[in-house]
Amino acid sequence: MNVVPKIKTNTKFDVVPLTKHIGAELRGIDLREKPDDETVRAIYQAWLDHLVIVFPGQKLSQEDLIRVTGYFGELGELHRPPKFFPKGYDKILPGIMMISNIRENGEPIGALPDGEMMFHHDMIHAEVPSKATLLYSVEIPSAGGNTLFASGYAAYDTLDPAIRNKLEGRKALHHYNYGSVQKGDNKGTEAFGECVHPVFRTHDDTKKKAVYVNRLMTVKVIDTPEDESSRLLNAVYDHAEKKEFIYEHVWRLGDLLLWDNRCSSHARTDFPSTQRRLMLRTTVKGTVRPT
Repeated sequence: MNVVPKIKTNTKFDVVPLTKHIGAELRGIDLREKPDDETVRAIYQAWLDHLVIVFPGQKLSQEDLIRVTGYFGELGELHRPPKFFPKGYDKILPGIMMISNIRENGEPIGALPDGEMMFHHDMIHAEVPSKATLLYSVEIPSAGGNTLFASGYAAYDTLDPAIRNKLEGRKALHHYNYGSVQKGDNKGTEAFGECVHPVFRTHDDTKKKAVYVNRLMTVKVIDTPEDESSRLLNAVYDHAEKKEFIYEHVWRLGDLLLWDNRCSSHARTDFPSTQRRLMLRTTVKGTVRPT
């Protein structure tokens, strides 16, 4: 196994890259203690550099999670209409989403309760998608429920030029019924989001290009025959989900993850339905429409 060296920063934490293309663990930070501005800037830069950052061993309250979210921008709102909220949402602060398979009287207390989930970008189906997502582990199963993160930068840079040239400058339609975990699973609510965005997105901070379509939510390439659209999109999905572009996070209690929705997609592996899983999630509002 290759040993990845720690990157020393001028602040009081270490950045430990987790794969070649995506992911880093930030060690030496207790997010209950409010970091100074210099530390927040260094964390933000580490996030831009690595797309996904892991803060291990945290012990956060809901108020802490909302405060930490604010270091990266404005707290995002829940887009699922309140009448479709799972029953556990009355126990959490506004702006937090509960993801859980725990059931009371047969009903899940949280969203996205069960099973594997296809690769997707959070809120790609909105006009201004979320800039970032934070996910904090409260209860985890003994195995499974891992989160896979794929680098959209690496996928774009190495995509077959013939496919990239066909799709450069094109737009795609995205559709999502809240709660669905597999395309066509009919498990989502009646409520949905739908929007059109570029197939390749230019990141508004780094100015780098990334693949910005995904297997769960992307429906078609606009103004392209259906068979050609399907062929091109499937080729992009298969390429973007290659193992060499992915970091797989095996959750530990107290892990807080932050990922960049502008240049990464993510998926979830299956886990035992008999074991409890409870995560708290926030988002950071996007500030621009994808271009």
